Amino acid sequence: MPPVDAAQPASEGPFYLPGTVVTNRRFSVPLDHAQPEGRRIQVFARELQASERQGEELPYLVYFQGGPGSPSPRPETRSGWIGRALQQYRILLLDQRGTGLSTPVNFQTLQEEGDPEQQAAYLSHFRADSIVADAELIRQELLGDGRWTILGQSFGGFCVVRYLSAAPQGLTAALITGGIPSLDRPAEDVYRATYPRVESKNREFFERYPHAQRLAREIADHLLANEVHLPNGQRLTARQFQQLGMELGSATGAERLIDLLEHAFVTVRGGREISYEFLHRTFSATNFNLRPIFTILHEAIYAQGEATRWAAQRVRGEFPQFDYEPGREFLFTGEMIYPWMLDEFTALQPLREAAHLLAGKSDWPRLYDVERLAANKVPVAAALYYDDMYVDLDLAMESAERIPNLKVWVTNEYEHDGLRMAGERILDRLLGMLPVTLKGRSGA
Repeated sequence: MPPVDAAQPASEGPFYLPGTVVTNRRFSVPLDHAQPEGRRIQVFARELQASERQGEELPYLVYFQGGPGSPSPRPETRSGWIGRALQQYRILLLDQRGTGLSTPVNFQTLQEEGDPEQQAAYLSHFRADSIVADAELIRQELLGDGRWTILGQSFGGFCVVRYLSAAPQGLTAALITGGIPSLDRPAEDVYRATYPRVESKNREFFERYPHAQRLAREIADHLLANEVHLPNGQRLTARQFQQLGMELGSATGAERLIDLLEHAFVTVRGGREISYEFLHRTFSATNFNLRPIFTILHEAIYAQGEATRWAAQRVRGEFPQFDYEPGREFLFTGEMIYPWMLDEFTALQPLREAAHLLAGKSDWPRLYDVERLAANKVPVAAALYYDDMYVDLDLAMESAERIPNLKVWVTNEYEHDGLRMAGERILDRLLGMLPVTLKGRSGA
């Protein structure tokens, strides 16, 4: 067993941003909540409060970031949804376990866990059930019996539904943007729904930019015929290039993608080669090396009592239009994880065996208590996006209809990143959908 993390102060600060007081908080939580006296890890959270309300005991709004495997944002200004929330809340931005300033998970730290079996056992404690259990311990430490309101974006919304299922007594209200999970469908159903949505986004992109298909095929053909390396030395393959399609699910992603394609080649000594600018930007955009939890545990967010067995790869066989070869139409892929990534991405290679073990794990505990959710009394407001490429609207609505006291706003004004692009308006709309104005520590 690796050494326990060095002790850290429980809080740091206050620090000051324009109009905002910031306090850093650290919490000690069990690695395995079923063994509370066992090994412990740290969870970091950044608390924000409006400067003009410093010292007031405002109710908490706790934020769960999307991912999995991504930290909370580090705000630089008082704007967007954070600016709106600070009008009536203290905000707690959780770096979910394994991310940000919480005890980190990456290829460097995981080598300390031992062999692949031990690494897999460790990683099995980084799903939504553990994240929510962390939040409950933090709530009790900060508020005792008091309740708080939670907000989840994308995978963070999955955490919200887990919270409603596991510990609704800790909640005053819940808010969700772009992230209601299926309550009991297997991962295969998720990908059968999302592959067509990804194809539709491709069609829109290539219709908007007619020259993009030619550019994409030229790049893919070059990568198939030549050995091209990213700035970290990793070979860039055509199927990695296809993963840039993740950009198509955001409001401005199509524009970023076409700009990238247009800068793909330079002429050197009379011949064409992939430009360094393209390689550098592609390396940044396909950042799986920096987010091992996203890759290794992505399909596990859907697993309940069954193995996922690389569902996205298996289901892809039903959509051969995504298999590119020279002379065929080129399509980008989306938020799908494939087993070959453990062979090609440099920082994932040391975790290959652990990832395969987790893909074959069949005893994942259930994430959602369907009966308890069917009796839900916590007010919930959710924004779902009609054109969402990442979270299928039909599956999300199927779940929403099974949870009472959940109000849904479906809009085609925004993509999956609506909270980032128009957070003030979206949060204001969701708060207006709640039945009461929340005041005080307990929300009473």
